[in-house]
Amino acid sequence: MLAGAAYLLWPSVQRAQRYAALLNAPAPTTLPNPLPGRRLVDTWGGARSGGRHHEGIDIFAPRGTPIHATTRGIVLNVGPNDLGGRTVMILGPGQQRHYYAHLERYPNLARGQWVSAGDIVGYVGDSGNARGTPTHLHYGLYTLRGAINPYPLLRRP
Repeated sequence: MLAGAAYLLWPSVQRAQRYAALLNAPAPTTLPNPLPGRRLVDTWGGARSGGRHHEGIDIFAPRGTPIHATTRGIVLNVGPNDLGGRTVMILGPGQQRHYYAHLERYPNLARGQWVSAGDIVGYVGDSGNARGTPTHLHYGLYTLRGAINPYPLLRRP
C-alpha cells in the first residue's frame, strides 16, 4: 500500500523539487535577446502617460516575429491586461519574473507549464496601450524588490 501511494505521489514530488530548484537558483547575470538578431536600445525609464515611467525595454520587429523565452521557468500567466495587451509572465531563476507584452498572439502555452530558454512564448504585435504604434515586444524584468532594467543583462551581437 505504501509503495502504491509513493508511486502515485512521485510526479508531484518531482514537480515540487523542480520548482524549489528554480526558486533557489541564482538570478542570471546575462540573458539572450528574446528577438534574436534585433537591435536593442535602452528605453528603460522613459516617460509614459499618467506620470508613469517605462519599466522595461521595447524591441521593435515586424508583426508576427517569434519571441523566445530568455530563461527557463514556469509560466505564471498567459492573458491580457489593460497596459500590456496580450502578455506572458514567466517565473525564472532567482525568483525573477520575465514579462513579455504587446503580443499579437500566443503559442500553445498554459499557466503552470515549464519552458526552456529559447522556447517561443509569443509573437510580436501592438496589443494593449501600444495599439497603433510600430509593432514591438515590451520586455520587463521584475525582482522581489520591483522592476529592474533588463537592458544591461541582454547579450548584444
